[in-house]
Amino acid sequence: MARYTGPKTKIARKFGEAIFGDDKSFEKRNYPPGQHGNARRRGKKSEYAIQLMEKQKAKYTYGILERQFRGLFKKARAAQGITGEVLLQLCESRLDNVVFRMGIAPTRSGARQLVSHRHITVNGELVNIPSYQLKAGDVVAVREKSKSLETIAKSLSNSSQVYEWITWNDDTKQGTYVSVPARIQIPENINEQFIVELYSK
Repeated sequence: MARYTGPKTKIARKFGEAIFGDDKSFEKRNYPPGQHGNARRRGKKSEYAIQLMEKQKAKYTYGILERQFRGLFKKARAAQGITGEVLLQLCESRLDNVVFRMGIAPTRSGARQLVSHRHITVNGELVNIPSYQLKAGDVVAVREKSKSLETIAKSLSNSSQVYEWITWNDDTKQGTYVSVPARIQIPENINEQFIVELYSK
């Protein structure tokens, strides 16, 4: 499936924040990309441009393509609750995102690769679909044969983030997706209301 494989720092600079995680190149040049760099005069963005930027930021952050993202929005709109919040909760419930949040992989793209390469189980069953939607109570674990992988061990040793809706046991290399996170618990700097307004036009 098509994925963005270009320079990530350029995308981060476009949005003005390190959406792919720690990035030394972004820290050096945290202004938008372009021929004239920081000196370039930039006009005021239209309402549509602001909404589009927010949607693109969400897509790049979670590594979701347009068709899939639109499908998630339709699902969110049909569900009970505030559409924007439900949309972000659906993004957070993806298996690749939870693997990333648990610290099994240092990035979402790395988590997606671990899932695709059959290193992750859900409730004891192998699942190789990164977009698999987890439900509250699902147990996510590193497959027995993959527990000795250096990349996983390194990622877990460097992981320090703790999320209230996820538990992790380093000895058994498994964690539980305890509950769907509330909007206030999701740390991503995304204005979901702009996305709802864009898709509602």
